Amino acid sequence: MIALSLAEIAAVVGGDLRLAGSSTADTVVDGVVDTDSRNMVPGSVFVAKPGAETDGHRFVGSALAAGAALAIVEHAVDDEITQIIVPDVIVALADLAREVVARVRAAGDLRIVGITGSNGKTTTKNFLARILADEGETVAPINSYNNEVGAPVTMLRVTYDTRFLVSEFGADAPGSIARLAGLVEPDIAVVLMVGMAHAGGFGGIEATAKAKSELVAAARPEGTAVLNIDDSRVAAMGELARSRGMQVVSFGQSTAADVQAHDLEVTASGTSCIIEAAGQSLPLHLRVLGAHHIGNALAAIAAAGVLGVSASDAIARLETVEIAERWRMQPMGSDRVRIINDAYNASPDSMSAALRTLAQITGPGERTVAVLGAMSELGETAGEEHDRIGLLAVRLNIQRIVVVGPEARRLYISAIGEGSWDSEAIFFPDQDAAFDYLRTELRDGDRVLVKSSNSVGLRHLGDRLGELFS
Repeated sequence: MIALSLAEIAAVVGGDLRLAGSSTADTVVDGVVDTDSRNMVPGSVFVAKPGAETDGHRFVGSALAAGAALAIVEHAVDDEITQIIVPDVIVALADLAREVVARVRAAGDLRIVGITGSNGKTTTKNFLARILADEGETVAPINSYNNEVGAPVTMLRVTYDTRFLVSEFGADAPGSIARLAGLVEPDIAVVLMVGMAHAGGFGGIEATAKAKSELVAAARPEGTAVLNIDDSRVAAMGELARSRGMQVVSFGQSTAADVQAHDLEVTASGTSCIIEAAGQSLPLHLRVLGAHHIGNALAAIAAAGVLGVSASDAIARLETVEIAERWRMQPMGSDRVRIINDAYNASPDSMSAALRTLAQITGPGERTVAVLGAMSELGETAGEEHDRIGLLAVRLNIQRIVVVGPEARRLYISAIGEGSWDSEAIFFPDQDAAFDYLRTELRDGDRVLVKSSNSVGLRHLGDRLGELFS
């Protein structure tokens, strides 16, 4: 965080400053701001967030021991630490992020990119951050820091030397993206796709589309919307952007896209294609597995182009990226038994894309194995969407379908109903049982996909398999 006095911070968050030790109102703080006491270093600000399982106020002492200079709290704590008492620490965190970004923006040439979409946010964020890092200091979220805590914490990492802030915006309800993006008013709004991920929490896909459009509505009127022309709901957001005076740059595989890809070829070493941008035809070999990541690459190239980075430079930098993120199409194991651990998140769209990738990268004499868990937050559509994935796995001729956990049992039943038999589809109630089966079932030449929503935790099963067959 930029240097601010304790008095300035208290004024920004509208809190009651209570000094401790040798601190005065003029004492300057410029360290990390976080809700996790384990991330504290000398001079940090600890935000004591109450939670469903634990309360951050219990860890103020740990934060102080690690060097925290200030705690933002909702009630006074006994620890000998300077504290600012506020009604709501999450609101205070947002207020502080808004002020810090505004000061940096006013003092220099900070450009802000906001990214949202039902799938692909983190991958696109990582792609764009890699491209922009060679242009100047770039701040981007760690992992999937895209919620009411993660987004402001990321924003607070900017300094007066930062040239680019890449923010990822998730949503757990209508209005979430509007609130988070409204803190910084991005110069560029990137919308990737509207899918069934989290649709249960929004009341359907049209409500999901409206929620994603909040990013375009929150962007600067003189800014740019970077939109996926292949998704009709996203493409329709161009009308909203133009009504606000924004420029629109499209990406996709359509020949109408400003930045487009064609001649896709998917192999076990990645995906190749030809990129058309700014009148140039340029080859791209993306080492990240899966044709669906080409769309994320196109979005990153398009956004970087708005910021003045040539397509050729963007492509050269993208070709250095080996994995999108841990647990996202992450190759593990060995050439003998290749594990693809993609179990950080799962939606019907990403599950389908991962299964198709598994089928595409498996060669003659090799066997496809899909280890699948439940897709969360689908609401009333959960049953039919799990049915659809079971059918797809069979129709793609996935040779072993290993379903884990009671929430995914309907996927298993659907696969059986579609004609998977003779142990081609098998169900296990938990990860340990699945691991015991797979450790003896997997053989040389197997290509194994592990896929589920984050809450199911199959990523840990993927790690165990990756280590076993490394």
